[in-house]
Amino acid sequence: MPAPSPPKPAKTLSAPQKALIKLGLKRDIDLALHLPLRYEDETRIVKLRDAREGDVAQIEATVTACEITLRPRRQLLVTVDDGSDTCVMRFFSFYPSHQKALAVGSRIRARGEVKGGFMGLTMMHPSFKAAGGNLAEALTPVYSTVAGLAQAYLRRAVITGLNHADLSETLPQGIDWPDRRGSWALRDALQFLHHPTPDVSLAALEDRSHQAWIRLKCEELLAQQLSQLTAKRERDLLRAPALKFKPDGLYGQLLAALPFGLTNAQQRVGHEIAQDLARHVPMHRLLQGDVGSGKTVVAALAAMLAVDAGWQCALMAPTEILATQHFAKLVGWLEPLGVKVAWLIGSQKKKERATMLALIESGEAALVVGTHAVIQEHVKFKNLALAVIDEQHRFGVAQRLALRSKMQAEGMEPHMLMMTATPIPRTLAMSYYADLDVSVIDELPPGRTPILTRVVSDHRRHEVVERIGAQLQEGRQVYWVCPLIEESEALDLTNATQTHADLSEALPGVMVGLLHSRMPVAEKKAVMDLFTRGQMGVLVSTTVIEVGVDVPNASLMVIEHAERFGLSQLHQLRGRVGRGAAASACVLLYGTPEGGRLSETARERLRAMVETNDGFEIARRDLEIRGPGEFLGARQSGAPLLRFADLDTDAHLLEWARALAPQMLDQHPQLAERHIHRWLGGKSEYLKA
Repeated sequence: MPAPSPPKPAKTLSAPQKALIKLGLKRDIDLALHLPLRYEDETRIVKLRDAREGDVAQIEATVTACEITLRPRRQLLVTVDDGSDTCVMRFFSFYPSHQKALAVGSRIRARGEVKGGFMGLTMMHPSFKAAGGNLAEALTPVYSTVAGLAQAYLRRAVITGLNHADLSETLPQGIDWPDRRGSWALRDALQFLHHPTPDVSLAALEDRSHQAWIRLKCEELLAQQLSQLTAKRERDLLRAPALKFKPDGLYGQLLAALPFGLTNAQQRVGHEIAQDLARHVPMHRLLQGDVGSGKTVVAALAAMLAVDAGWQCALMAPTEILATQHFAKLVGWLEPLGVKVAWLIGSQKKKERATMLALIESGEAALVVGTHAVIQEHVKFKNLALAVIDEQHRFGVAQRLALRSKMQAEGMEPHMLMMTATPIPRTLAMSYYADLDVSVIDELPPGRTPILTRVVSDHRRHEVVERIGAQLQEGRQVYWVCPLIEESEALDLTNATQTHADLSEALPGVMVGLLHSRMPVAEKKAVMDLFTRGQMGVLVSTTVIEVGVDVPNASLMVIEHAERFGLSQLHQLRGRVGRGAAASACVLLYGTPEGGRLSETARERLRAMVETNDGFEIARRDLEIRGPGEFLGARQSGAPLLRFADLDTDAHLLEWARALAPQMLDQHPQLAERHIHRWLGGKSEYLKA
């Protein structure tokens, strides 16, 4: 019997091949969809006398001088003459081969940005090659790349991908396009965008309004809608415990025991959640509401439906401070009703953790509150039926899946309620959250006073300190938020430690506390307890108090270097005040470089904060400023963000894709499957979270 053949050695990938994989370009279709960032016009030669300053021009000229100079730094200076004018090409990075190729008398073709000046025309680091040869017939694409992947290699790879990719149509024949410009064939659109003809409008290419771009945007948005709808339909086939409402149960008892009444919005949202929980299909609902709108009590009422039915509920928060706040509030509401609340955080002592784990596993703890510690492998629930995730955008896909996996009942999934204090703009909800049912608390509890917001230069810092003194004399408390814990050489920002020392000196007799993420947990808890009980007048903090902290007596929020914060974060921080009946204010202290000005983006953020307290309007402006990638946070961990479509300018295309997706799944399921695979590959798995 012959000996078996040895296994063939795995093929070793070259550096450029590894770089392609790093870019996510693994399939032919990935290469075909890797569209240019910009284009270079190598289709014509320009005379130097006709080149305007700032233009990128391609010239053919003769080298008349080539020398290395050492002042002001080592550089290669090459003078060229094309018969109409001369130009000096400067190279700060060069090799002996450059000097050889640019020897006096050489005829070259060079391309670069033309600059004028006292010494005449110049080009900095132009690209060049020997003169002659045919001019390009189309604009030359320039692609996004990574180290080790040259443009020339990438261009060849893209052409290969275009030639080999299956670009057959996946859209049904006879569909109504949202824009007649979108009806180009996919192959034609891709060929054109990779190699546009010189007569095309560069503006239409750059602002992506050309008909070839419209076709790509339609395809991309449709793939997103199809994948979201597919995930939602697959989830609807799963089973979950039906948690029926009991008229005389804990839900009603909690409502009766609360020291306040629910707003109309809270009642409406509570009813929507109760309807979901009564079904055998797993709820997958996003509860969004502005800062202070009362999401926690809605979650507590949902938890009571689970407990009433004999099941457990878990509430997971992103920080220990927020988890602690939830725990204290829920214990106060629920333990008088006989509901045992356990809690789990990473810094817990071993003995306390063991006690909590036993309560959870036995089912004695009906509600479990905690941080990521809730999803650790050794945490065993007896019968988890409802999982609540607060500030859901702070958690990734794997963490949400881990919480879902805690349900012990075979063949069943827990209900999921995800909460966010960052309202989701409509177009974002229609696209990235299309797989979820969305509830909105669009009403604040009565008695909340509007927060007055002022933008103040750091030069008037002393006036702000005087204002703090006045607030303290009235028996109020103050937050002062800093962006850094310690000095950074990169950013000239005053640190929290120094601010704490300065305020302690400026406010003698006042207890000034300090809170930041590097403090031991026990120390953080002690500081927060002092502030919550009203014994501490001023709390200097980093952004660890961004969410969840509820001190009704605090009436002034000072945010230092406010120009460094995102709009959503500024709104969250402002929401720490205005939680009582007293008039509240937020001061946005900004600093600028010596003699400089704030950036346009920073000015837009600060202007929005002054003009509105409405979280939904803040969210809309935030989306405009930042775009969806940053806005979404970790929800889309592992997910493809929209590369081509813009939710602001392409809302009509999104409406079209949203209407077409269910028709395709119902009437053309195979085309729908091919379309999703083409655009997303295996990346739509994240939707299952």
